[in-house]
Amino acid sequence: MGEAMEERLLESVRSVVFKESETLEGSCIKIEGYDFNRGVNYHELLRSMVATGFQASNLGDAIEVVNQMLDWRLSHELLTEDCSEEERDSAYRDSVTCKVFLGFTSNLISSGVRDTVRYLAQHRMVDVLVTTTGGVEEDLIKCLAPTYKGDFSLPGAQLRSKGLNRIGNLLVPNDNYCKFEDWIIPILDQMLVEQTEKNVLWSPSRVIARLGKEINNESSYLYWAYKNNIPVFCPGITDGSLGDMLYFHSFRNPGLVIDVVQDIRAMNGEAVHASPRKTGMIILGGGLPKHHICNANMMRNGADYAVFINTAQEFDGSDSGARPDEAVSWGKIRGSAKSVKVHCDATIAFPLLVAETFAARFKRSVNKP
Repeated sequence: MGEAMEERLLESVRSVVFKESETLEGSCIKIEGYDFNRGVNYHELLRSMVATGFQASNLGDAIEVVNQMLDWRLSHELLTEDCSEEERDSAYRDSVTCKVFLGFTSNLISSGVRDTVRYLAQHRMVDVLVTTTGGVEEDLIKCLAPTYKGDFSLPGAQLRSKGLNRIGNLLVPNDNYCKFEDWIIPILDQMLVEQTEKNVLWSPSRVIARLGKEINNESSYLYWAYKNNIPVFCPGITDGSLGDMLYFHSFRNPGLVIDVVQDIRAMNGEAVHASPRKTGMIILGGGLPKHHICNANMMRNGADYAVFINTAQEFDGSDSGARPDEAVSWGKIRGSAKSVKVHCDATIAFPLLVAETFAARFKRSVNKP
């Protein structure tokens, strides 16, 4: 090979390897982490997440989306020709905020995230709650007896012989469920009396509100949801220990009816009648709560903000693992929406997110002169 040909070949290789880049300056965030030489400042540490990369950046994006959700006011939107006289009033427009749907799976109430959910319900920071049956009963059971830290590797057969139930690395003594039965059966009896004598029509959310009232314990998020009139929806009401109690009660004192149709109307109505408010979804975990919130928002042509936090993958086609863009295809999230999925254990990500959004705002409002 001649020297000139070798030079041309080398130049060709160089042009492939060192292909000229378009500039990203000004259009993308530079990746850099928190500098601990500045001391330990947790607010600044969390603010730095968005520029850290990988799931730290997704968490940072989620914090930004939730803050946008909480910042929104109707006054930010242009007046429409068909808006009501009330909607033209500037004070009213400033008072109209985004309707926030919060969904979570039962394991998160078994964990310490229960206290984060309780904080949000206590201070009326969310508008609608959706969970599984375990997310209801675990909250109530913790008012009667504690859950303990165990280990993921504890052998199942050995635990079974000791009457201990394992939820990941948490342990729940079987006695807790016995205490739950002793507590709830008289309430179910009374609900049946009210159904028979006062024609009370029980729905899952109405049952849950009653249980929140009866538990009368400030550590319970259901207590605060009841007190602050925040609806708690649980479309799979029989799938858990509460379902076991309903099963046993149906033999001991039959006749109690819980109507799920009332709740699908109420749940979808929360989304359909949200207008002129925007809606935002924060969904921890997957399964039933995730789909139930998304499906309700489909009835209004999609949510305006969405944050998913879970570890599920999408390659098996599960709704649990689906990213927000799949929900866009169904009309459950608007194409113009601000949305992000954080691939992370919600016990890590959610308290951090709340610290930089709901809790930070509450602290500022309390400290405001």
